[in-house]
Amino acid sequence: MKIGFIGLGIMGKPMAANLLKAGHTVVVYDVIKENMEQMVKYGAIKGESAKAIAGECKMMITVLPNSPHVKTVVMGKDGILEGASAGSILVDMSSIAPLASQEIYAACAEKGVEMLDAPVSGGEPKAVDGTLSIMAGGKKEVFEQVYDILMTMGNSAVYCGEIGAGNTTKLANQIIVALNIAAVSEAFMLSTKAGVDPEKVFDAIKGGLAGSTVMNAKIPMIMERNFKPGFKIDLHIKDLNNALDTGHEIGVPLPLTASVMEMLQKLHADGHGQEDHSAIAKYYEKTADVCVKAKGGIQE
Repeated sequence: MKIGFIGLGIMGKPMAANLLKAGHTVVVYDVIKENMEQMVKYGAIKGESAKAIAGECKMMITVLPNSPHVKTVVMGKDGILEGASAGSILVDMSSIAPLASQEIYAACAEKGVEMLDAPVSGGEPKAVDGTLSIMAGGKKEVFEQVYDILMTMGNSAVYCGEIGAGNTTKLANQIIVALNIAAVSEAFMLSTKAGVDPEKVFDAIKGGLAGSTVMNAKIPMIMERNFKPGFKIDLHIKDLNNALDTGHEIGVPLPLTASVMEMLQKLHADGHGQEDHSAIAKYYEKTADVCVKAKGGIQE
């Protein structure tokens, strides 16, 4: 199938690469030309604009940073809706506000373009190996139509409900991930400050009720002092901001989310915004003067 793919960042590039590996023809576009050139080397076709891609591809995928970017690419000048024809399908795999998804969906519907919101979870490692978790909202028949294509990028794709349900599910996911990293960081800061080797703590608790996918992924990174981003703090700030805004709009208090948001904002202010969200540990380490590292030990 010929698929248009717009947005070639940390997540988009490996996702588009997996579509190519599955035998699809992929036409790519990104505002950063180097990203497009890299994908052309993998076998993709370079697109001239979102409008041009929509004119030649009946299915389009977008993986963009936030709501305003998706609105511009879809609804703006030289955007998807200027080139798309009735019956085309847009799968927005960005993590954006649910109400923004509904607004974009309404604009698509006016042109007869179908749309799913289908954000992903798993970060760069799972984008690379094609094992992302995909959560989708929109018409169920459209989801079923593109299911096999989604499964070339993930190992699960779940229909969550009407448009916006995918991004609502993703916000729930991002709340749980952020709070989990904070809890893990707090616990390992305590145990390390008390003089217990964090490697021993990890080995002791990872198989019990406290064990989690988040802890298994992030504690090794923290102990190795590896904060190369699989998912950046600044992007998690964006997601939690969308969660808080959505909570305010529908009357749902999110006090724990707000607390972790303040931690992330402090890390951003301290210059850690482009690091992996496992750097939440640095917030605790700074306040307790302790470093959770593989050999253990308190900072001198």
